[in-house]
Parts: sequence; structure tokens; C-alpha cells
Amino acid sequence: MNELLINVAGGFGAIFNVYTILWITFGGLLGTIIGMLPGLGPATGVAILIPLTFGMDPTAALATMVSIYFGAMFGGSRSSILLNTPGDGGAIAATFDGYPMARNGMAGEALAISAWASLIGGIFSAVFLAILSQPISELAIKFGPQQYTMLMLFALIATTTIAKGNMMKGMLATFLGLMVSTIGADTLTGSTRFTMGIAELYQGIDFLVLIIGFYAIGEVYINFDKLLYIKEGERSTDEIAVSKVKLTKEQFKKCLIPILRSTPLGFLIGVLPGAGATIATMVCYSTEKNLSKNPEDFGKGEIVGLAVPEASNNAAATGAIIPMLTLGIPGSGTTAVMIGALMMIGVKPGPLFFTTQGHIAWAVVASMFLANIILLIINLPLATQLIKVLKTPPKLLLPCVITLGFIGTYSLTYSTIDFMIIVGFGFLGYFIKKLDIPVATFILAMILGVKLETSFRQAMLIGKGDFGIFASEPITIFFIVATILSVFGPILGNYIKKRKTLIQI
Repeated sequence: MNELLINVAGGFGAIFNVYTILWITFGGLLGTIIGMLPGLGPATGVAILIPLTFGMDPTAALATMVSIYFGAMFGGSRSSILLNTPGDGGAIAATFDGYPMARNGMAGEALAISAWASLIGGIFSAVFLAILSQPISELAIKFGPQQYTMLMLFALIATTTIAKGNMMKGMLATFLGLMVSTIGADTLTGSTRFTMGIAELYQGIDFLVLIIGFYAIGEVYINFDKLLYIKEGERSTDEIAVSKVKLTKEQFKKCLIPILRSTPLGFLIGVLPGAGATIATMVCYSTEKNLSKNPEDFGKGEIVGLAVPEASNNAAATGAIIPMLTLGIPGSGTTAVMIGALMMIGVKPGPLFFTTQGHIAWAVVASMFLANIILLIINLPLATQLIKVLKTPPKLLLPCVITLGFIGTYSLTYSTIDFMIIVGFGFLGYFIKKLDIPVATFILAMILGVKLETSFRQAMLIGKGDFGIFASEPITIFFIVATILSVFGPILGNYIKKRKTLIQI
């Protein structure tokens, strides 16, 4: 425990300077604004704003990315509460009771409990991350090629099977992601694959270029498509007045225990690769509704029904950072974007991150505490001013997103061919989202593809072609069992539900 406190104190010492604090504040403000805008969300926000971190030292760059990430999580609920339009998937559950509260004249209270629940969820989950990161890193150091192969296979299959309840779409997303990951030269033999004779593709597609195209440009296509089907005059909605963003002691006390109850659950769900904040908020909301003495109030403006998903949303976001830092495997779409950004600045997350780059690792942990506190300060006094951003006309917003995307892309490689790549992957992102194919599954497969292939081939070399090497140790057997359960668990659960329904009939 003493070592943990010393490490965290060292992390705070690294970020407690005017330069880093200003960037954390600026990143949090921009992240909040982007998170508020329907359809963009944290992954798009981080992708668009990554160029801001170019030229920074790794500590300041990581702290800024963390603040953008958490800021988007804070801001995502603003449009849910005031417009009944979630800023991202993790803010969907905030519409259930947040919007009814606003319609009932409690918009100020809704914005206030949203900010406080996000703070508590973020702070406590940061404590969990600080405690668990080191043990997970020490365990991961012992991993060889066969352990990494089974871990990544489990992450891919588990993400596929929970993909919006549609396993076939999850498999398609995985297949597409693995295909994209193979573009370029083979890491072991040097032979080129799927380059179509284009020299710029021999090194593969820069991950950040792909992400900017997939998220930023893809979201522009999606939003433009929506505008085509909105008739003039249909965009106007009844404005909800917000006077003071405040909360009574009774309301806070009523929400405190549910917030503390949902935070660890949201955090644990967030740690699972691909599970994400959407699943965490839905699970925590339904759990709290079942535990409530008045479940019939949920969905009608129950303040607890807003506090719980907001706390679990931020807790899941923090949980998703654990596999990113300790295993080099993204826990969500946003952390997938962050991994690419980390590699660009020379930081390689993984089992040795806390050992070889501990000063940066603990600075990241400290920045989570500081970012959450700064975001509370931003989101309470400035709430009435920030919500004016929701009135930004799409005809002004979308060109800004495109401009930032192209500037960010060119600043990465100074290659104009990347403009074609982001436009192409923008269309891919558009069709994937239109067809309701799970985005997180595609991104995870795209990131893990090369690592999975390399680890598998290395393991086969070590085992001299014997597949038994993947079941030679307890940890690999554990991942095999977990993978099988992730495939057949949902199928068995649906079967049991159907049986119960038939028995009741």
C-alpha cells in the first residue's frame, strides 16, 4: 500500500504544473463540447483532437487525451437530458429518466446529478484502476506467445458474441477488421498483402489515419444523411429552460448509495474487452430498477434512474483503460484510438508499461483524478453556457469536423494519398453503422489482427507445429474455457429464457 501511495504521489508530482493543468482543462472543455453533440461521442472526439497532442511530452499528451475522453463522457448526457438524443452509446440510458426530468421542470437537477454521479463514478473507478493495474501488469509479464494468442482470441470472440445480440454481424465485423489489419507487408516474411501495388500501403495503413476516416469522416456522412431526410421546420423542438444547476441534500443522499453500488459493477464490465459503457449502463440501470422499492417510477423522471447510468458510464470508461495500459488491448473504441495515439508519441502500452515507463503510467492515473475534478468545475457553473453548443447548426458543425479531420491526417504523414484513405474508410464507417454492424468489434479486430497473427505463428514455432501448446498451461486453459463459455453462454441463456416462457404459458 505504501508503494502504491508513493507511485500515485509521484504521478501527481509529474502533472502538477501550470502547463499540464491548462491542457487538462482545455482538453476537458473540448471533450465536453464534442461529447454533447449528438452522434460524435468520445472516440470521434479523441480522434479529431489527437493533433493537439503533437509536439507535447508524453505525460502532457496522455493527460490531455484522458481529459478529452472523460470530458466526452461527461458531456454525452447533456443532449440526452435536454434533447432526448444521446451523444453516444453510453449516454442512451441517460435518456430514460434524464429527459422526463427535464420535461418535468427539473433540468437543472438532472444536469447537476449527472455531473456529480460522473465525478463519483470516475474518482472511485480511478482508485480501482490504481490498485489493480500493477498486479495485472505483473501477471501479464509472464505471458508468452501462446498466452497472448488465447487472450486475444478470447477478446475477439467475446466481443463478437455480445455484439448487440447479433452474433452474425459481430462475426462480419471481426472478419472485416482482420482483413484490414493484414494490409501491408507481412511482419515475419516481408511479403506484401492487399497493397494493390501502391507503395504507400507497404507499411500498412496508419492506424490514426484510419480512425480519423472511420469515426470523424464517417460521422459526417451519417449526419449529412440524416439531414437529407429532415424537412424544413422539423428540426425545431421545444426548448427546455435551465435556470440553476443545483441539487438538494435530500436528492444527493437518495442517489449516493445507488451510485456507489453501480460504480464497481460498471468498472468491472468496462474492463472486459469490447463490453463498453453501453452495456455497463444498461446492466446497472436494470439492476438498480430491480433493487428499487418503487421500480414503477423509473422511466418517468426518477433521479436515481439518471444517477446510476451516469456513474457506471464513467466507471466503465476508466475500466476500459486497464487492458489498454497493462495488456496493450483496447477495452473500448475510444481506448483503441488512444493506443494509436500513444504509439505515435513513442509510448507502448503493455505488460512492461508500469515497469519501464512507470513515471508516465502513474501520471496517467493521477490525471484521471485531476481531470474528473476539473470536469465537475467545468460542468456545474458553465452548464447553462455549454448547452448553447447544442444549438450549433449542422451546416456549420460538419464542415468543421471535416476540416479538423483532414488537417489531422496531413499532419501525421504529410501524404496526400491519406486523404483518399480517410474518405474511403469514412464510407466504410458509414455503411457499417447504417447496417448496425458493431463498430467496437471491427476496431478491436483491426487492432489485434497483426498481434494475433504474430503471436500465433511464434507459438507454433515454439511448439514445433503442435496445437497442444495452447492447452499446456492453466492460464491458456482458462482462456479456452472462457472462450467456449462466451460462445455458448448467450445461446444457453436464450434457451433457458424460452423454456421459462413456455412453462409459464
